[in-house]
Amino acid sequence: MNWTIHQTIMIQHLRVDSVANSSVLQIGTAGSVRSLSNLYNTGGFVESAPALGASPTNPVSLVPLPPPT
Repeated sequence: MNWTIHQTIMIQHLRVDSVANSSVLQIGTAGSVRSLSNLYNTGGFVESAPALGASPTNPVSLVPLPPPT
């Protein structure tokens, strides 16, 4: 059995709070969802990032946190 679905969607405002790896945002009906992953070097970096903990300051200690209660 074949189905033909015609759909019109008008979106006036769309708010997406977060997008993480493996997130899917679907609007409307889809027979299949195809995954797509792109990796871009928008900063023009040519070498690997330094290992965590290689710098003299700990990046975790730079975040001020309240004392536990």
